[in-house]
Amino acid sequence: MLVSVGQFSPGGDVEANLAVMRSLAEKARAEGSELIVFPEESMFSIGKVDGPLAAAVDAGWSTFVQRLSLAAAQLGIAVVAGGYESSGEERPYNTLVAIEADGRIAATYRKLHLYDAFSYSESTRIKPGDRGVQVVELGDLRVGLMTCYDLRFPELARALAVQDADLIAVPAAWFKGEHKIDHWETLLKARAIENTVWVAAAGTASGHTIGHSAILDPMGVPEVFLGEESEAVATADVVRTRIEEVREYLPVLANRRFAAAEEIAP
Repeated sequence: MLVSVGQFSPGGDVEANLAVMRSLAEKARAEGSELIVFPEESMFSIGKVDGPLAAAVDAGWSTFVQRLSLAAAQLGIAVVAGGYESSGEERPYNTLVAIEADGRIAATYRKLHLYDAFSYSESTRIKPGDRGVQVVELGDLRVGLMTCYDLRFPELARALAVQDADLIAVPAAWFKGEHKIDHWETLLKARAIENTVWVAAAGTASGHTIGHSAILDPMGVPEVFLGEESEAVATADVVRTRIEEVREYLPVLANRRFAAAEEIAP
């Protein structure tokens, strides 16, 4: 199944961001892609929103999801993208929405690990997720969902793998900084290698985020990758037989001696 990552630099206007996403989805579909993964903050970049965040979220989330669903159905392509969902409180959720190629909402995932690191405090503005891990069927693939800083927590990726995810989708807005590109690339490879799954990572490319979207195979080999392009699509053939092939000689999931956190009974 052909899968794409769509990289761009979201602004503060939901409609303008949706227009860019539609254009990138059209390019992906023209390449034969059946799924496109967009970055975290595709709905809007918090730093570019005018006025109170809660009001912007209340006004934007439904429009964002509905318009993405319509685009998915019109183009015949499944979509994973990040936005901000109201929690009923001042702090919204940082939420991924997974949409099937017929426009139906397949799942939402609320970011579990908030970016309280490198002198940044996401939790002052965002509420942590409360629904646990999410694996959803999109086309022929079982897709596990995680967001940006989640990538630094191997137990989350392992929980997705033991729930039979073929592909882990990683929408992100990975901040620039010393060693940050090295961390990003190393962690993407590690999550693929240690779980023998595909990884599709879509990053925002802006003045403060790195871009560097990529799709890696279950051996951690980048099949396609981008640099800091402000708008671009990269597409790879994500096949389950590659997972089976790798697990024949690298059966790490079968050999493990410890359960993932999501498997441990309370």
